[in-house]
Order: sequence, then structure tokens, then C-alpha cells
Amino acid sequence: MTQFPEKGSLIASVLAAIGASVCCVGPLILLALGIGGTWVGNLTAMAPYRPIFIGFTLLFLGLAFRKLYLVPQVCAPGTSCADPRALKRQRLIFWIVAVLLLGLLAVPSLAPLFY
Repeated sequence: MTQFPEKGSLIASVLAAIGASVCCVGPLILLALGIGGTWVGNLTAMAPYRPIFIGFTLLFLGLAFRKLYLVPQVCAPGTSCADPRALKRQRLIFWIVAVLLLGLLAVPSLAPLFY
């Protein structure tokens, strides 16, 4: 069985989280770098779509969690997925990505503290 489903869910959740936070992270990064101007206000055009992207992020994280913890893996002996270290490594990567994504989703709520 291929390892793509959990990787695909994690990649999709990363892209969705970036889409959800682009309205606030972009201007914050530009301001931190000393780049400013009135045009920075135009970067908030994606703000109305933020709830949709948050939903996709949580959906894909949930699918990755389901694949890693709830659905039993069926692996042929001798394949990489039959190694328990591979599953442990995938779970570790999942939690690292999940924490980073949830932090990225929290940035717009915390951004006013830095402006």
C-alpha cells in the first residue's frame, strides 16, 4: 500500500493553513522586514476566505490523524510501512506539522499584538 494518503493530507493541510493565514501573516512579515506602505493593506483581500481555508486545514489534519491512528495499516512483510519505526516517524512528523499549522492559524488572532 502506498504512503501517499497521509502525506497528501498533510500537504493539503499545510496549503490550506497558508491560505487561511496569508491575509495577516504576509503584512506582518513585510512590516517586520521594514517594508511598509498603503499597498500592504491590499494583502487582506483573502480575509473573507479564511474560514473556508481553516475548515480545509482541520479537515485534512483530521484525515491524516484518521489514517495514522484509527485505520489499521495493511502492509506486506518486507515493505517500509511494515517497519514500526516508519509509523512512529510518520506520527512524529504529523504532530510537528499539526502544531506548526495550528500556530500558523493562530497568527491572525495574535497579529494585533505586534502591530
